[in-house]
Order: sequence, then structure tokens, then C-alpha cells
Amino acid sequence: MTARAGRTTRRRARTRAELLDAAFTVFAAKGFGRVSIEEVCEAAGYSRGAFYSNFTTLDELFFALYRQRADLIAEQVTAALAADGPEPDVAAAVHRVTEVLLLDRDWLLVKTDFLVRAARAPELARTLLEHRARLRRAIAVRLARAHRHSPLPAVLGDAEGAAHAVVAAYDGITVQLLLDRDTERARARLAGLLTALLSDGGGTPE
Repeated sequence: MTARAGRTTRRRARTRAELLDAAFTVFAAKGFGRVSIEEVCEAAGYSRGAFYSNFTTLDELFFALYRQRADLIAEQVTAALAADGPEPDVAAAVHRVTEVLLLDRDWLLVKTDFLVRAARAPELARTLLEHRARLRRAIAVRLARAHRHSPLPAVLGDAEGAAHAVVAAYDGITVQLLLDRDTERARARLAGLLTALLSDGGGTPE
């Protein structure tokens, strides 16, 4: 019975993952408000029963997808910043972050749908704010460490203020990316902007 339960758990996890992957593709192509449960099931190759055994609503699936991608970004940023040596280098750290940071246009389209919905729904806004706070905390911890070796620009205040500036820069660059579709230019612009923000323009990204 234990082996059977294990197989069932793995099968359900696989079904859930495939539903999330299919939903991501459909949401990015059509927009969240224009997608039905049937379309997600068809894209994933599952029945409505399989859908309802994993999610109660399309909203719940959407939020699970958002959290999945949001966690990936937080892990990417934290890992890149954690690679500092004993004396952190702003330009090098910025380069690492911008090289690995998720700048997938389809994800940005899906996230924008979530942003619009969250702006009108306080409960959704809280979910989004929690993720953004997690990102800022990860960034602020690393910036506080770097601050001991190379002071942050006074205009940013402390490491928390600098983390807010970093997230704001990312938001602005990704909006531009949605319009011009130039990922490489977006990475270069983000690297330059972050280096200027965090070092008064004293460093030059690769």
C-alpha cells in the first residue's frame, strides 16, 4: 500500500506540473481573462476531473503558477548574490544577477495579467507584496554585506532602500522588454542601471 500511495503521489505531482506548464503556455498566448479550464485541460492532455483533483478554480492554478515562477526568480537572485567573495564587487554581482535573472517575455505577459488583477483585489495584492518583500530581503542582505566594504550611494539610504531601487529598476526594464522584445538589450540596460544605482556609476558592467 505504501508503494501504491507513492506512485499515486508521484502521478498527481506530474499531472499538476503538466497542468501548470500547459496553463503557462495558454495564459501567455491568450491572456488570463480569455482562457477557460477546458483550454488548459486540452493543452495538457487531461480531463476536467484531473484539473479539479489539483485545483478548485482557474484562479488557484494561476496563483500556483505565479508562485512557482516567483520562487524561481527569488532563488536566482539569492544564488547570484551569494556568490560574492570576502569583498563583494558591485559590478560583478550585478553582472551575475542580470545574467541569470528570468527575463522571459511570456512570463512577463503572465505576470502583467496578475499585476492588473492584484491592483483591483486586496487579497491578491497581498500575495504579490509578499513575493516582492521576499526578493527585497534577499537583495538587502547582500547589499548590507557589500556596504561594509563599499558604501551605497547616500541618496538610496540603507540597504533596504537600495533593494527597493533594484526591484524598481527591474520593473521598469521589463515593461520596456514587453514592448521592444529585445532581451539582450534589456539585460545590458538593467546591468548598467543597477551598477549606476548601487555605485554612483563608478563601476562598469561587463
